[in-house]
Formats: sequence, C-alpha cells, structure tokens
Amino acid sequence: MSTTQPLIIRTVAGLRDQIAAWRREGARIGLIPTLGALHEGHLTLVRRALAAGERAVVSIFVNPLQFGPNEDFGAYPRREAEDVAKLAEVGGHLVWAPTVEEMYPAGFASHVAVTGLTDGLDGPFRPGHFQGVATVVTKLLMQVLPDHAYFGEKDYQQLQVVTRMVRDLDIPTRIVAVPTVREADGLALSSRNLYLSAVERQAAAELPRVMRETAAAVLAGEVPFARLLARATDRLSAAGFGPIDYVSICDAVTLVPVEDLSRPARLFVAARLGRTRLIDNIPIEPAAR
Repeated sequence: MSTTQPLIIRTVAGLRDQIAAWRREGARIGLIPTLGALHEGHLTLVRRALAAGERAVVSIFVNPLQFGPNEDFGAYPRREAEDVAKLAEVGGHLVWAPTVEEMYPAGFASHVAVTGLTDGLDGPFRPGHFQGVATVVTKLLMQVLPDHAYFGEKDYQQLQVVTRMVRDLDIPTRIVAVPTVREADGLALSSRNLYLSAVERQAAAELPRVMRETAAAVLAGEVPFARLLARATDRLSAAGFGPIDYVSICDAVTLVPVEDLSRPARLFVAARLGRTRLIDNIPIEPAAR
C-alpha cells in the first residue's frame, strides 16, 4: 500500500507546470473531479485511473456555482487533511485544491450550459445547478487537459451532461463512467450521507430496496410504469422519505421519461430523508436473449 503524500497545488500556474512536466516524461493523466469529503466511491475512481497507468489528479473544490441559495454550500463537509490521507493510501498523485478566487477570479463572467438533458429530473429542482457543474468541469478539463476524466454513475444526469458537453465542445478528454459504489445494504455512497442520523441511516436502506424491486417488476412485464412508480413513491413515503422530488424511468441517453423498454432505461429517484437529499439510479436492462 502506498503512503506517498500526493502533491497539493492551489494555483493554475503551478498545476500547469506540474502537468507539463509529467507530459514531458510521457505520462498520461487521469482526472477525478470531486467536492471533497472523499469516500470509497471517489477512491474507486482514483484506482481506475491508476489501473490505466495514469497520474491520478484529484480536484477538491466545493464549487459555489452548483449550489442554490437554499442549499448546503456553507455546510458541505470540508475535510482536506483526511482526504489527502486517503489519497496517499491509494496512491493518488496530485490534489488540485484551488480557492474560489483562483477558480473564479474577479470579473469572471463566462458560463457553460447544456440544454435538453437538464430539462427534467434534478433540473427543475436545482435551477442553475447543471450550469454550475458544466462550467466548473469545463474549467477543470481545460486546466488539467487529462486523457481521461472519471465520473461515478450515481450522479448519472451529471455524467450525461458532462459527456454531451465534452462531445459538443470537442474537448480532447474521454469521459469514463464508473458504476456506483454501495454500502452492504445497497445505499449509494455519497458525501451527503454524513448528514444522516443513525435512525435516518437505517431508514435510508429502503431506498435501494424499493429501487431494486421496482426495476424487477418492470423487467417482469408489469405495466403501466406509472402504477409501479406510484407504488414506489408510497413505499418511500411510508419509510419516512419526503418530500419525494421524483421517481422516474427514463431513457438512459436522452433522460426523457419512457413507457416501455424499447431502449436502455434507468430508474431515477430523488427524495429527502430528514435534511438530507438523496439521489440514486439503477439501470433497467432486459436479459440478453
């Protein structure tokens, strides 16, 4: 197990100097964008970059542009020392940890928006969120210019937005999707799980259970989907979730709600448990014939 401390860089100039030095050595670069408060899901992304023989660059930046006025920007967990220690254990090479002022200097006035994919699911519930995500990820990709950038499927709508953005803007980075990492009871790992009380954490296990059983019902041919989704919503409400923003089955590429499985689909859920908003999704894929 590696215990070498990763480099910590806080200026764009310093970051570019280090990336250029690695490039001169013939190294390939993998970027793992994060908000910090790292967990096993993030570390899985780092391991994917390392397995590809890349220098693993992990950005730790709580991006104000993707938080709404009533969201948890101020309370979002900031644990840089713990994060760096975790990255040292797995062999991460570099932590890119700019200040807000370094990322968005005085006079910053440019933004990136991806339309269509942001119309549904989290889009209406978090106005401006995906513009903030697209803007900061564009900046990260242009700052690091990685060969690959690794994203977990838990934030699937974000993954699709970033994938489309990279394609549309001809950014020379391949986006790599990595399956969601889960706890033993199925709950998707998330930095926001830290907000859950012990009682809420126990209740949270109902979310992946309802999702699995709903997906199984779809694959068993139960219709209409609306009835299955209403049943899932009722079960989550009974378990203490609320408000429930959506329970939806959408096309896996366009994210448009669907009524059949003529194309690959996913089940998406967003619901609050206490003060914590949980999001999750799973694929609904008929067995190959």
